[in-house]
Amino acid sequence: MVQPNQEQRSGLEELRLGVVSLLETLDTFASTDTTELLNVPLGLLRKSATQRHGVTRWIRLEDGTLKVEVVELHPRLFEEPWHDYGAFVLFHEFLHVLGFRAHDSTFRALEAQWPNHTAAGMGKAFTHAMRLGRARWLWYCSSCRESYPRQRKSNGKFQCRKCRKRLEDRPMQDSQ
Repeated sequence: MVQPNQEQRSGLEELRLGVVSLLETLDTFASTDTTELLNVPLGLLRKSATQRHGVTRWIRLEDGTLKVEVVELHPRLFEEPWHDYGAFVLFHEFLHVLGFRAHDSTFRALEAQWPNHTAAGMGKAFTHAMRLGRARWLWYCSSCRESYPRQRKSNGKFQCRKCRKRLEDRPMQDSQ
């Protein structure tokens, strides 16, 4: 876990308070005790993470039960334009803390209760932005002009997902 600086700590607490207060206004969670969410340790993922936006880490106690160790969020979720999506990610992780560990239909129904549907749908855009930030190569299709940001060269081993033509390697600085 990355230790958050003072600004990030206050951002995490601000997000926590916003998400918990919103949870308390939703009818679905009216009978749920959300006070435990105020004490869950919050931390940060490494800024190099491209796939994971948030994670709930558990520890197994001696009696075999699980206890939340920490909820970690990607540090870029505190920046614009990702702040609203960061609140949704924390809501998602808090659903795990409340006992909904599997991503099943019940979990998805609860997740759909989040009022900002635009923010809830920003996951693919966030992943793409993180990949672009780390990419050194662009796998480019000269046929359909589709491009795929990557950290490694393809060396002609891969084909386009759309038209099945061989992908070309282009350095990112040439593509921007």
